[in-house]
Amino acid sequence: MNTQEEKTVNNRCFTDFSGKFRARLAAVIPRFFGGGADSKVTGTSARYQCRVKIEYQKDLMGLLEEGMLLAVRNFKQVGEAAERYTLMEISRVWPEHFGLRGLSDHGYYPMQFEIIEQSEGDWQTDDTSTMMIQIDAVPINYDLVMSGSGEFEFVKGFSYPVVGSHAYLLNSGMINCMYNKRITDQMGIDASRTVEDARVDPRLGLVKMFEASKTVIPIYVDFEKLVRYHFGVFAFTGGGKSNLTANVLRRILLHTDKENTKVVLFDISCEYAFLLLDLLADPAFPSKIVLEHRVDSVEQFFNSVVKPREYEEDERIKAGLQCVMDQGKVGYYTKPKQKVPKYIQFLDELAAQRKDSAEKPHYINAIDKIHDAVLEYMEEHGLSEGQEVNEKFVEHIDAVAREAVEQFRVHDKSGLYAWATTRTTILDTIKSKRDKETAETGGLTAEKIRELVEDKTTRLVCLSISDPYSIKELAIALTQELLSHRKRRFQVKPYILMVFDEAQEFIPATGDSGGIDKKCSRQVETLLRQGRKYGLGVCVSTQRIANLNTNALQQLHTYFVGTLPRPYDRLLISDTFMIDKGILEKTLEFAPGEWLLSSYIATGIENVPIFIKADNAEKEVEKHLSSLKR
Repeated sequence: MNTQEEKTVNNRCFTDFSGKFRARLAAVIPRFFGGGADSKVTGTSARYQCRVKIEYQKDLMGLLEEGMLLAVRNFKQVGEAAERYTLMEISRVWPEHFGLRGLSDHGYYPMQFEIIEQSEGDWQTDDTSTMMIQIDAVPINYDLVMSGSGEFEFVKGFSYPVVGSHAYLLNSGMINCMYNKRITDQMGIDASRTVEDARVDPRLGLVKMFEASKTVIPIYVDFEKLVRYHFGVFAFTGGGKSNLTANVLRRILLHTDKENTKVVLFDISCEYAFLLLDLLADPAFPSKIVLEHRVDSVEQFFNSVVKPREYEEDERIKAGLQCVMDQGKVGYYTKPKQKVPKYIQFLDELAAQRKDSAEKPHYINAIDKIHDAVLEYMEEHGLSEGQEVNEKFVEHIDAVAREAVEQFRVHDKSGLYAWATTRTTILDTIKSKRDKETAETGGLTAEKIRELVEDKTTRLVCLSISDPYSIKELAIALTQELLSHRKRRFQVKPYILMVFDEAQEFIPATGDSGGIDKKCSRQVETLLRQGRKYGLGVCVSTQRIANLNTNALQQLHTYFVGTLPRPYDRLLISDTFMIDKGILEKTLEFAPGEWLLSSYIATGIENVPIFIKADNAEKEVEKHLSSLKR
């Protein structure tokens, strides 16, 4: 490649901030060593750390940002007219002054102060003999291959860079192409016309890069893969978890096929009736909000919704909620008053009878006959263990059980005989439950909510229930039923995204929990492990990642990380998702709404951390409230 060609390619792919950025790779430092305390670096997919030195320019410190990408020529060659560069992400930037570096705490105090005072003015000059800028960068395991004709491609894998060679900074156009081209081509979007309006543009926000030069780079994701392969949102209180989750859900619902994507939201904090008010109040958008108790007035509805501080007394919200009520989109959860046994309970009861009858072989034969009859009935009718039994099953198994105890001469005073001859009593429970459900008006049971989710028209079901036991019970029932229905039908579409806000309530670490907490955690874990095969995705949003079921976390393919002040939380993120700790430390500086996004499947380039500024969900709600006011 001749000098003129190189200059043309460099102008198209790289930026030097009008001649200010002149840098070289100074060192490549191995991240793993032969032994001792540094023998392992937790949570990094890069084997090396790179040190880059830059000639000092007074304006550069305001232009360089963590998250920018550098390109350095490497030893791999692909042809005479092509160049191959190792890509690395900036994790730390700092200026260095030669005089201050040589300053010793043991020196004469007045001399120390004089040197420090004189150095202040040096920072306002471009004196490259006294100062430099240093950068730590982490290879992202991609190479940039550029041909002499100006074509380029990103190739997966790490190549050792040439120490001492120039370090180039990828410009905004290359960043946009790298992060977005695959997604925008798939969606048919022109990224240069990006806007914040959620109904117009499916972007999630802006890339936090080149902000000093006011260059706008949007960020897009593949919504289908985001939904199907699970994602997580992690940040401390006040980091904007609910705001981001609402924004992502809004764009998923607005910019995916209405027949192929649905959302079920477990809203234990009761925030999303406000954060998604513009969608819930839209007559053209089929949705349902299920509350904990029946509400008869908009005042009750208003008081049950958690709102941001600045909206707590905003009367416009009542008008929005009234629209939702007028459209019949508000229901309430009714707990089952009659507990109809499930098939698994029949099998468990038979297992208990078998244990009690271990010394009576003829009793065991009777139990086995009944057990096999239960399994045969379930297989013949395509039923799952988690489903409630029906009247035909009870009548069938009653006949089998009576025949078995007679055939194997089970004593009529035994517990097995009593169990086998009292199955018809369950029929009264089934009939009583059916009659009560028929008489109910407005209440929604778990079964009715499942039918609502699987209804062809309903896009969003928001379960705003603050009682932990009730919503966990509902989560267990819904996830079991949806998963078993999909398995029986070999069904994948429509995709259903199950959103667990305050996820520590639903998937706590199983070693620290028991009862319904443990059962719920294991059920959601099962959903995460098996759901993607059947079009059931999961979103996990929490501030307490250290308390979560790590087996469940391992199933997430995309994650948004905000500020996590606790070191253990950051360490767990680093270890679970293989993200470099140097990159992750940057999140401590984040303002609300700023996130680190990385994905194995849903972004334009796999497993590369991207610093983003998410669009604000409250702006969409404010637009809706303003339209009501007029």
